[in-house]
Amino acid sequence: MPGDDRPQVVILSDGKPGHLNQSLAFAKLLGYSWQVRQVAFKNRLCKALSYLADRMGLQLSGLFRLEGEVAGVCAVVSAGSETYYANKVLARRLQVPAVAIMLPRGYRYDFELIVAQQHDRPPRRSNILVLPVNLSCVEPQGLVGRAGERPCVALIVGGPSRHFVMDADRLREQVARIFALFPEADLLLTTSRRTPREVEAMLEALPFRYRVIYSQQPINPIPDFLAISDYVFVTEDSTSMISEAVCFGHASVEVLPLPGTSARNKVGAMVADLADRGCLHLFDGSLGNCHRKLDLRRELARVRPCG
Repeated sequence: MPGDDRPQVVILSDGKPGHLNQSLAFAKLLGYSWQVRQVAFKNRLCKALSYLADRMGLQLSGLFRLEGEVAGVCAVVSAGSETYYANKVLARRLQVPAVAIMLPRGYRYDFELIVAQQHDRPPRRSNILVLPVNLSCVEPQGLVGRAGERPCVALIVGGPSRHFVMDADRLREQVARIFALFPEADLLLTTSRRTPREVEAMLEALPFRYRVIYSQQPINPIPDFLAISDYVFVTEDSTSMISEAVCFGHASVEVLPLPGTSARNKVGAMVADLADRGCLHLFDGSLGNCHRKLDLRRELARVRPCG
């Protein structure tokens, strides 16, 4: 942007919104401008070779395709296994710091900075910043506002994942309890792209003042919910939704437990840690008073790679 004298980073994207959003959050929280470039390995063999090349210290730009030219940046930032090798190669060519978002498993941890989540159990190293949540930068869009002086209560529903099963009957009971706890509240709802249709149908029949059924209206009101709510209820399946809820707004956060698919569950470990910190309460039919918020901007400011 003309006249923008902020330090600029290049973000390498693998096309996955969850990865790109964390890299964008990194830039926004530190006040950087950014440019985004798509990157991909030429084929699966090239990705396999990248692990070997990295261990040998080889910078082989022929293993991947990078969209466009890159210049005038102070760091290379990326998240996702499709990006980490290209990140290093480009950063070394430009002679700027390489920043990996999430733990770059399989590659050497010799990035200038790695921003890793605690539930991934990263090693303790001087170049690794360990956070209890995913990186996020919540930006309300004005999709919904408060209605009068009543308490505002939001329900954010995800869907089944490799760690959790979503049981419509169990969720119905949890939601009934929420309605009983807040008989006079202003109740808001959003589902997500992963919410099963039977769950959406069940929720659609309930008297929420404002609702987004994602399969019918693919918008994201979560930032606005967090900005205006006194209580936020989030299903346990999504680290990104939980991360946003404990980092923005003033609401007490309640996590709705879901049946797990296995004993080893890093999302459950993350939730337990945040509960110990007073950032959320695992909903058991009663309410906690957990509204402590994490300051990601302050954490990143301690390790900013440039500017």
